[in-house]
Formats: sequence, C-alpha cells, structure tokens
Amino acid sequence: MLYILLVMAAGDETAMFGVSPVLGALIVVGGTLLWLLRRYLAGGWCYSKARLNGARVILACRDLAKAQAALAEIREDTGNRNLTVVKLDLASLASVRECAEKIKAEESRLDILINNAGIMMCPEWKTEDGFEMQFGVNHLGHFLLTNLLLDLIKSSTPARIINVSSLSHAYGKIDWHDIHMNKGYDRRKAYRQSKLANVLFTRELSRRLKINEFEVTVNAVHPGVVATELGRHMMESGSLAARAVNVLRFTPIMWMFKNAVQGAQTTIHCAVTPELLNTSGLYFSDCAPKEPSQHALDDDAARRLWDLSVEMVGLHEK
Repeated sequence: MLYILLVMAAGDETAMFGVSPVLGALIVVGGTLLWLLRRYLAGGWCYSKARLNGARVILACRDLAKAQAALAEIREDTGNRNLTVVKLDLASLASVRECAEKIKAEESRLDILINNAGIMMCPEWKTEDGFEMQFGVNHLGHFLLTNLLLDLIKSSTPARIINVSSLSHAYGKIDWHDIHMNKGYDRRKAYRQSKLANVLFTRELSRRLKINEFEVTVNAVHPGVVATELGRHMMESGSLAARAVNVLRFTPIMWMFKNAVQGAQTTIHCAVTPELLNTSGLYFSDCAPKEPSQHALDDDAARRLWDLSVEMVGLHEK
C-alpha cells in the first residue's frame, strides 16, 4: 500500500484521487487556431493510466475545514477510507516543523510526497518569519518540509517527490541581491521567481540523492493552467480598474483552462507510473518530460539557492 502526503492549498480541488483512465479523442471546435491557443494557455490534455485508489493519503492543509471537506469528497468518489488530514501553514516555519514532527511520529513510511500548495501573485505580504510570501510559501515552506521528511522518505524506498511548479518559471530569475523584494515588490516577478526556485530545488535535490545512491526520485511538474482558486489574487488585487481589466481579460478564456481532473494528470503520472521509477531531476508537462528554461538548468544557481534556503529556514544539514 502506498503512503502519500499531498501538500495542498486551502482552495485546492481534490480530483487527484481515484481518477480513471479516460478514453476517446479531444473534439476540436472552432478550428486549429483555437486549439493551438488552448494548448498554449492550458497545456495539452493527457490522462494518466495510474490510479491512487487504496493508498493511505495524508492531506496537509492550512485550512482544516476545507481539508476535511476535501477528505469527504475523496472518500465519496473513491471509497477509500484510509485518509487523514494534518495542519500545515507553509507561511510559518514553526507550523512546517510541527507538521513534519507529527507525520514522523504517526507514520511508518512515506512513499510519495506531493508538494502541491501555492500562492500566486498576492499583494505585498510577508510570511510569519519575514519572507516574501510567494517565495516563502511556494519554495521555502516546501523546501523545509521535504528536508525534514527526507529520512522517512529514504526509509520507504523506492519513493518519489513531486514539486508542482509552473510554466511561469521560464520567465523567472532569482534576484540574489533582493530575493524578498524589499526594494520594490512586483507580484508577477515574485511568482515567477518562486516557480523557478521549485525547478532549481528539484534539480539540486535530485543531484544529492543520486550522489548518495538513494532510491528516491524527485521531479518538477507544470500542471497546465487550471481553473482553481490559485489565481484569485489576480482578480482581487490592485485598483478597481485593474480588477475590472483582469475580469475582462480572463473571463472569456476560462473555458480554455484545464479542470481539476485534467490538471492533476501529470502529477499522478510522475507519482506512480512504473516507467518513471528511475527518472529524476526532470521537468514534466502533459505527462512527458520537457526542457525547462536555461535558468532552470543552471547547476551553480541550484546549489546557491540550496545553500541560501538552508540558511533562511535554519536547517542543520547532516
């Protein structure tokens, strides 16, 4: 039986579990141009043949009420009763440490860790520990949680770690001189930086695991543009005029976005597909490895980010 920890945002959809293979073809309406636009916006459609039914699933979430609702939905959809929730606020290093300790105390193994939570283009907020919110939640929180659970994961080999990134990483750069944007906040740059950090973290963690010959793989995933609550701050932030522009910009193309089931497929594929047992350090989109940006392939930057992250979260490496 697989033991899976899914780190989810408060508003995440829950269609990841018990997804059956979907047969048939995509019917294109509106011609090739619309199809190409849809593929660019959402990423293509793919359907994993993997099933997660029967696994023990731990939902780690900041909002326990929403996590319980997700748990109830998964139980109803799959019949799987082996589910539990645990409190996790990625904007608090103390909460991350408490969550990790609880899992290590209560679970005997951890086969799959899915770092799926995130925040996107929020106002200029800081985490409990003073980090820029998007970098703190999207990267540092997952970085610390993963490292705190790594011994448990290593004892459960073969095991897998999946970091949910974004196509936006391709437009990102790490601002080494002002990583928390204290000199001037740009919510888009902050989001892109955090998503690039996800891919660099994946690359460096994979390198370290390979050197030590652990049977643990780690891959990054672009799920596509998915219609969830992740983009809510794009509609809520800024002036009334800016919010109106965003509504007018995105509402007509919402039909092109992936739904939750479609958006979960690449993550499921990387989590349990047997053919990927020894595949590590890659970036996936539409259930296939894709070339990330040149910045994401910079091994020196990956090591530098690792060392900086260790210092920021107060992690004492062995």
